[in-house]
Parts: sequence; C-alpha cells; structure tokens
Amino acid sequence: MTIFDDEFNRIFKKMSSSFFDIDDIFEEFKTKGAKDGPYYYGYTMTVGPNGKPIVQEYGNVKPESLPESKTREPVVDTIFDDKEKLVKLVAEMPGVEKSDVKILVQDKLVNISAEHGEKQYHVNVPIQYKVEENSAKASYKNGILELVFKLAKDEKPKGKTVEVE
Repeated sequence: MTIFDDEFNRIFKKMSSSFFDIDDIFEEFKTKGAKDGPYYYGYTMTVGPNGKPIVQEYGNVKPESLPESKTREPVVDTIFDDKEKLVKLVAEMPGVEKSDVKILVQDKLVNISAEHGEKQYHVNVPIQYKVEENSAKASYKNGILELVFKLAKDEKPKGKTVEVE
C-alpha cells in the first residue's frame, strides 16, 4: 500500500463516518434552524501539487442534517399516448401487496400510497393532461403499479358571443 492509498482511505473513512452521526447533526440542525431551501451538498476531489488528494465539501447543508423519513417516494413515470388517447402512470413499489396500495384521484393530482411492514411509499403525482377520473384502471404486479386514464374530450367553451352594434 502506498502513502496515497493510506491518505485516500483516511479521507473516505472520515467522510463515511459523518454519514452515521445523523442524530447529533439533526439535533444541531433543529436547534440552530435551517435556512430556507433549496438545499444542496456535494464535494469536489482533486489531487494537490504534492500528489495527495484534496477533498472539499460545499453546500448550505450536510446530508446527515436533514430529517430521515421511513416513507419512500416511488419512482413514477408518466406516459402520454396520443394515439390511444391515454395517460399511464407507472410506479415502482416493490415489497408491498396489491391490497396495500391506496390511490386517490382529485382534479389533476394522483395520490399513491402503500404500506406493508417496513415498506412505506407515498407520492403525489400531478397530471398535466385533462383526464376522465372515472376511467381510471389500476393493476399491480411484481412491484409495478400501472394506472391508466382516458383523456377527457375537449369541451367547447361555454358562453355566448355578443355582436357589437
């Protein structure tokens, strides 16, 4: 092992240990308060003139200072099919059963949640297309939820045109 490897290992041990001190950092975060978002964090790593790595953190918050939630936000894809006049939402929620999935459609927002033991999912998905709420059909298989809506027919604007005399 070279001096470079030793220095590299020391830096990564220091970085990874900070990820496990969440309780201490969270308490500090609560007492000092947080700046209004957005929150960002990152690090840059370069090699100095002496050949040793230099790691510099940046951002307005450390990742371990944000509260951790047991509820996950599932990955959701929205697929618009103009040919079939459909909108399909596909959500990945492994580890739950079909009976655990709850879906609520209100206006242009779909609320998806599921809970089974330690697995908890929740997401609000905005729909940018006008859909028929009553046309919703959902299926869940192998951790994948598919929710399909028919597009609403374009309504003609209501009202009356008044001629100017």
